Amino acid sequence: MPPTNLTLIAGPTAGGKSALAMRMARETGAEIVGADSMQIYRDLEVLTAAPTAADKAQVPHHLVGVADASESWSVGRWLTAAMAALEDIAARGRPAIVAGGTGLYFNALTRGLADIPPVDRDQSAGLSEEALREALKSLDPEAEARIMPGDLQRLIRAHAVATQTGQSLSAWQAATRPALAPGTWRGVLVEPDRAELYARCDARLAAMVEAGALEEVRALAARNLEPSLPALKAVGFRELAAHVRGEASLADAIAAAQGETRRYAKRQLTFFRNQTPDWERVCTGSAPAKG
Repeated sequence: MPPTNLTLIAGPTAGGKSALAMRMARETGAEIVGADSMQIYRDLEVLTAAPTAADKAQVPHHLVGVADASESWSVGRWLTAAMAALEDIAARGRPAIVAGGTGLYFNALTRGLADIPPVDRDQSAGLSEEALREALKSLDPEAEARIMPGDLQRLIRAHAVATQTGQSLSAWQAATRPALAPGTWRGVLVEPDRAELYARCDARLAAMVEAGALEEVRALAARNLEPSLPALKAVGFRELAAHVRGEASLADAIAAAQGETRRYAKRQLTFFRNQTPDWERVCTGSAPAKG
């Protein structure tokens, strides 16, 4: 059964979106589908502020802690799993809430995911940013205009897609259909005061260390997994892993992780403000720092 009674709750890390989703779910009887690319992995529950056992006991959660860190989930894989979960929830006659901070997941739901054939980025990787931009001005001017200065990876992808598929990345994206039908969902952006958000980021990171984040990092680092795996790019992992290896003091590692968390939250805020202009805004000034 297609989902029709949905609330999408997006926002920056530590902004209070998880607390809002829990409160709404308890009030409406909804189930929560996670939209966080790191909470998918079960290995860093503390460091990613994943829903606790108590949260899950109160409200059913989906796509949280369902994968091992050795796996690599793409946006497409998440979208397939999320739509299956939403259809199952709808078939049982319950509302659903999609909550998280991964902007590409929300874009896939509301705008669609282009079915672009695989391309070899290495063919474009040897070009400079100036050369890529000059080429894209004729191949894909829309992409050239929207890709921020210094974002070489997106420039390479746009160039590779245009030259190897015969169709620009912008054209592929424009031809996609949203996974969710218009009129079936309501969007809410959690938009806290920036100064307070940064303070929450700092406090939560310190609390994570007290709650066992170092032990999680130590256990995961000991597995010697491929460094490019998504789970090992969780915010704070690299900084705390440096302490585990004896390369940084705990105080320095915490400070570095706090700084990276603040920068990540800032990037999320900028992304969501640009991508969700029509969504309802909620200021969680007194909300807990979770989520």
